[in-house]
Amino acid sequence: MRTGVIARKIGMTRMFAEGGRHVPVTVLALENLQVTGVRTKDKDGYTAVQLGIGKAKAKNVAKPTREYFAKAKVELKAELMEFRVDDKSLLEVGAEIGASHFVVGQYVDVRGCTVGRGFAGAMKRHNFAGLRASHGVSVSHRSHGATGGRQDPGRVFKGKRMAGHMGQRWRTQQNLVVMATDPAKGLVLVKGSVPGAEGSYVTIADAAKVPAHKDAPKPAGLRGKGEAPKEGGEAKS
Repeated sequence: MRTGVIARKIGMTRMFAEGGRHVPVTVLALENLQVTGVRTKDKDGYTAVQLGIGKAKAKNVAKPTREYFAKAKVELKAELMEFRVDDKSLLEVGAEIGASHFVVGQYVDVRGCTVGRGFAGAMKRHNFAGLRASHGVSVSHRSHGATGGRQDPGRVFKGKRMAGHMGQRWRTQQNLVVMATDPAKGLVLVKGSVPGAEGSYVTIADAAKVPAHKDAPKPAGLRGKGEAPKEGGEAKS
């Protein structure tokens, strides 16, 4: 089982397939993605790889965290996440993962936090039809209506669809196809939309319900020459 990666959602665009058919794609960027820690069976009881992405300012990072990064000999990261792997997929601390970690045609699962909508009514949150526009209904046209029975059961059942907080939930979009990769810029383009707002961080992992792609690099697609450089650098030729 290979490690997943952290990526930043850039936005959506489209690609043109054979015959001129356009395909909507989401652009995901792997910006300075490095291994910041390793969990082993002997020491931690499980095997995993901790990855960090982006760059953080020292003033925004707590001292214990700064010392942790200094010990790992990697620069401060904006986001940290852990991915379970098998013994053969462990990586060295400091190794950089590039867009070559995925191949065109591969199926992946993308997980992100949906856009928060705040407190929303039943019509927006659950697609209710609302009450009638006339004939006795006044003021409460967009209300959700009755929420329970009479004296029996005498309460509102758990899970009843009502107004409340909408969005800002972690959701996984499964079986998205990798349409293209750009190792030089560190970009991965997947078909369709993914959860999260533009600029938010998401995780990309091999699809759980589809066999692994035979051409996917193992243990990982490490960044080499010609791939995305660190921020402020130039691509090597």
